[in-house]
Amino acid sequence: MTNNDILRHLRSAFDLKEHQVGEIIGHTDAGKKVHPSQVAGWLERDSTPGFIVLSDLMLGCFLDGLIIEKRGLRSDGLIPDPLEVLPSNEILRKLRIALDLRDADMHAVFERADFVVTKSELGSFFRNSAHRNYRPCPPEVLQAFLNGLGR
Repeated sequence: MTNNDILRHLRSAFDLKEHQVGEIIGHTDAGKKVHPSQVAGWLERDSTPGFIVLSDLMLGCFLDGLIIEKRGLRSDGLIPDPLEVLPSNEILRKLRIALDLRDADMHAVFERADFVVTKSELGSFFRNSAHRNYRPCPPEVLQAFLNGLGR
């Protein structure tokens, strides 16, 4: 699953228009430089003319902007610097924060996608990568979560 696929899934799940995607990205410092034609290119299918590859940096800006959109700015007013590399665990974590989901809520989203994730498996995705029980989030888990959000 590419970053462009993730953005398309999220746009569909939240019923966002292209300009709203741009506004969400604009909540971050790096996102203020995004042109609407760039957003349109990210949302195009891979084989169509005008397709633009969405970088980890800009997907991170979208997710950080979504957190700001849904939950507001942090109490200290700081906007986090976007990550250069965005693993699936981080995408799942940012969505969890933006939507203010607890474990039970996460499991409900997975159930809507007919996907089973155990409590310990879910917890392992949110641990520090240096922790002995950390597990990388497989792409099929992220895809199931995005599918469950859209239902």
